[in-house]
Amino acid sequence: MQVIRWILGRLILLFNAVFSPKPVKREASQQQRINDEMRQIHLYQFEACPFCVKVRRTAKRLNLPLETRDAKQTMWEQELINGGGKRKVPCLRIEQDNGEVEWMYESADIVSYLEQRFA
Repeated sequence: MQVIRWILGRLILLFNAVFSPKPVKREASQQQRINDEMRQIHLYQFEACPFCVKVRRTAKRLNLPLETRDAKQTMWEQELINGGGKRKVPCLRIEQDNGEVEWMYESADIVSYLEQRFA
């Protein structure tokens, strides 16, 4: 089963690389504002997870410099479990200006949030 998962994961990554979306173009000042806002947003993910790929593709299409954190690494895994409450990916960590942190699971919710906020 793990071999099949590994093969499918590599196929997903290959197709993602071949059919990568084109990022939107913005004025420099607008892109800089978005870049600044994105410093407070991080994606906990697994590289070959199809739902994580979906979120990363959306970020690329929207031209968002989304920092990814591999939840297989102990440091990020513990932060995800301690902060979000479970080891489930994808998970978007959103730090508000007032210091509060929101942990958003489910790829459809994350994609919807990114599109509403940055499209």
